[in-house]
Amino acid sequence: MAQDTESRTPYRGLILDFVGVLTEGVRTAHHSWCVSEGFAPNAWWVTLEHHPEGRELYAALESGRLSQAEWNRRTATLLGVDDHHNLMGRVWSGVRPAVGMVALAQAARRAGYTVALLSNSFGVDPYNPYETLGVWELFDERVISEQEGIAKPDPAIYQRTLDRMQLPGEACVFVDDNPVNLPPAAALGITTIHANGQADTVKRLSKLLGTLPTVA
Repeated sequence: MAQDTESRTPYRGLILDFVGVLTEGVRTAHHSWCVSEGFAPNAWWVTLEHHPEGRELYAALESGRLSQAEWNRRTATLLGVDDHHNLMGRVWSGVRPAVGMVALAQAARRAGYTVALLSNSFGVDPYNPYETLGVWELFDERVISEQEGIAKPDPAIYQRTLDRMQLPGEACVFVDDNPVNLPPAAALGITTIHANGQADTVKRLSKLLGTLPTVA
């Protein structure tokens, strides 16, 4: 919940997660790819989240201990995919940018907010999701786990984001679709919003920031 605007520091910063905040159609795209390969629709998710080696490989990718190219090779083996080349990019090819949230980020920046990306990365080479979906230039500051060597919900990555923005936590709003990632931000005084639907999130953020996006 946002604090009373008359009793706190005015908001000056907006921190956005990537997947589930600035993206649309992730699950549908992943399911479609799995079916096209002859797998169960949830095979990608099961491999990354429930296979012991798959979970370890993805954690290593997020923290920069494993390159995306090497991750592609080793995860393709787990999945039973013969061609590992640009595996991540192929699976993500159907994902779209969330136009409403993109427009809000643009509007916030025009209004003078410092806008930062705080993302648990899944690599940028050979597939760069931020550039492919056209969101990289939305931000004044970019903090992605692969480059930092730490990932959400480690409190250090939130503090690092505030330091880069040169703002106190009380001056910032953070949006993430994963509830696990919100408490460490709140502990630093950051107002948090759980993104659980693009339209509702845009509406809540617009009200909170006084920034109305314009979508063509």
